[in-house]
Amino acid sequence: MRAKASSNYGSEAEPGSAKKTFSVAGHVLTAPKPVPGLYLVATPIGNLGDITLRALETLAGVDIIACEDTRITRRLTERYAISAQLKPYHEHNAAMARPKILERLAQGASIALVSDAGTPLISDPGFKLVREVCAAGHAVVAVPGASSVLTALAVAALPTDRFFFEGFLPAKEGARRNRLAELAKIDATLVMFESGNRVQDTLADLAGIMGGRDAAICRELTKLHEDIKRAPISELARDADTLETRGEFVLVIGPPAADALVMTEDDLDDLLRSSLARDSVKDSVAHAVELSGRPRREVYARALELAKELRGNDAED
Repeated sequence: MRAKASSNYGSEAEPGSAKKTFSVAGHVLTAPKPVPGLYLVATPIGNLGDITLRALETLAGVDIIACEDTRITRRLTERYAISAQLKPYHEHNAAMARPKILERLAQGASIALVSDAGTPLISDPGFKLVREVCAAGHAVVAVPGASSVLTALAVAALPTDRFFFEGFLPAKEGARRNRLAELAKIDATLVMFESGNRVQDTLADLAGIMGGRDAAICRELTKLHEDIKRAPISELARDADTLETRGEFVLVIGPPAADALVMTEDDLDDLLRSSLARDSVKDSVAHAVELSGRPRREVYARALELAKELRGNDAED
């Protein structure tokens, strides 16, 4: 439950010409006011030291920091002696807050948008705001930094050349299993978020659908009790009852084996028979090659054999 806070983005007493500063390692640095626009500022995912100098300068210099939870963002601003107006922007007040932010931008304000942790808009509110700010002709500037998705990929020891980010899985068991069955077809490393109270159930579902793949459970990334477990999914699921469930989880699932997406001969025959009953050999082969993962020459030869069988059966009838 978020603390209730005003969503008022109207003009308030602002420092005007007062010099804005922030502090790093005991050194006080000046923060010039950024040019008007919306700044998407990545913040640490755990360790408050994982903040860039550019991010600190931006947060210290803007007129307003729009944040999910002012209490969480205040920990960061207090750590670096940033005096800033913190205004709530989250899924519960976004519809009311967006017009006020757009009004302030039209007046020449510079506003930073941050999430509770990591890069704004990644499984966090903000997409609609960015879209409307762009439509209104205001500048949108990304200030990159920490990301739990990329951090987990980096430490998982799994292929990183191609990955698919799923975000949070459905909470209900049936919907979660259906979604995992769809994800299993993607030829890429999978990255997903999960809460501590559901991670054991999710691991059990993953074991039933993708049990042969390698995976990593990344808990509390960059924090004091960071923990990375790497093993086949079936092994991780077997030991799930010993897993510490407190904290934030990122699950990384390796891609399927090279032959895992290749259709069996029996399934190929069923597919071709179904297609040949409706379509030409040429169209049936094209469709089967796309879905089966098997070589075109092999599929074409099998399609000709099955087409002869079907014609023979029709003649007997």
